[in-house]
Amino acid sequence: MSPATNNFDEISTPLADRVTTALAKIGLALKSQAWQGASPRGLTPTQGQVLSLLERRTGESVRLADIAAGLGVTPPTASDAVRVLVEKGLVARARAKDDARAISLKLTAEGRREARGVASWPDFLLTAVETLSNEEQETFLVAVIKMIRTLQERGQIPISKMCVTCRYFRPNEHKDAKNPHHCAFVDAPFGPRHLRLECSEHELASAEDRETTWIRFLGRGP
Repeated sequence: MSPATNNFDEISTPLADRVTTALAKIGLALKSQAWQGASPRGLTPTQGQVLSLLERRTGESVRLADIAAGLGVTPPTASDAVRVLVEKGLVARARAKDDARAISLKLTAEGRREARGVASWPDFLLTAVETLSNEEQETFLVAVIKMIRTLQERGQIPISKMCVTCRYFRPNEHKDAKNPHHCAFVDAPFGPRHLRLECSEHELASAEDRETTWIRFLGRGP
């Protein structure tokens, strides 16, 4: 580097661009690992995601439309994946508990075993994440949640069952710096390290309430 070009603010690409590139590299690694994990089981990554979604929603009435919405895929894509899983004996169709005219999907015993295998696909990242300190992991979790929430509100990815979109979430309600938030479902305080990306008790708040909650979460409101 010559003395004329030693100003890193001038010669560096924007920070947001480099963060995006880094996330894209992790995304490629996850996709590659998913294919490697899927192949020995004769599954595609999409079929594996279906199993994982049904595992997370055990006890719920999950329909084909729920799977398409939950994975952010088209109904025909979801239908094809489910059809193959049914043929493999991993998923079963049954009458929905809340509507006898509708079909609900659930894992078979073999499907639950496969779902546990699918859940291990991202485990190769654990070693990398564990190189971060607890404080760094907490900061990273909050940062990722902010990104996911933005993409969700723009309709670019499906809405997941995160604390920050739940009607029971009360951000920054307590003065305790370690546990400032409150969950009205269990009536207890909790901290940023406890924030969930998927919660079985989640109930989506209205768009207006989500925005109000988000402002409070960012510390910009009363």
